[in-house]
Amino acid sequence: MHGPKCSRSVGEALRSATLRRVIRLRGVRKRYPESEIDVLRDIELDIEEHEFVSIVGRSGTGKTTLLNLIGGLDTAFEGEVVVAGQDLQKLGEVEIGAFRNRVVGHVFQAYHLLDHLSCRENVALAALFCRGDDRRDATWIRDRADEVLESVGLGGAGSRRPTTLSGGERQRIALARALFNRPKILLCDEPTGNLDTETGREVVGLLTTLHRRKEITIVAATHDDAIASAGARVLHLRDGVFDRPQGEVP
Repeated sequence: MHGPKCSRSVGEALRSATLRRVIRLRGVRKRYPESEIDVLRDIELDIEEHEFVSIVGRSGTGKTTLLNLIGGLDTAFEGEVVVAGQDLQKLGEVEIGAFRNRVVGHVFQAYHLLDHLSCRENVALAALFCRGDDRRDATWIRDRADEVLESVGLGGAGSRRPTTLSGGERQRIALARALFNRPKILLCDEPTGNLDTETGREVVGLLTTLHRRKEITIVAATHDDAIASAGARVLHLRDGVFDRPQGEVP
């Protein structure tokens, strides 16, 4: 009886030793200028490489704000946010732009696709923000866009416009765009919020596949039970604080 239990403990310790912390938040506080209430209060959080973490809470609890801080979309906060070894408050405008382009991919509830562009062009938009050695030629960009479209099950949709697609297909295009630059971290903000139950399951399936391949760290803000259950770790955010200690890595 004791043997298997000890083996599992040793295995867990070995896995822990090989994992690398990619997100670290300490004492994070965020208040918007027009508000008298902190939207986030003394947030402490560690996320390791290749984890799938679901942040669960009702609308207005601070989930989107937390993702924006991790993704460098909002740098006006108190405390410490270190992502992929970079202290985000210490980055200048050019550096934070490069961080957003190289390190994180964002998937939003509202898709944010440009209807006048083809699906391939929407996916390849990230290439427009590359500079220096990151710049690629048109052939590479097209091939990479087609590759990620294929990976989300829309290999034949490159020349179509987003307006011709279903909601689920548009969310897949948004996911492909987020994956274009091979980010280390994928941030998903209510990715199934505009989808019906069945289509939402398909998107959750895609995220689960990415997680199983251990290619990327996923942080999903959601009130969708399907996404919450897909995450290997579920954190509950209520009124800007986590419900209980999150077991940060020492």
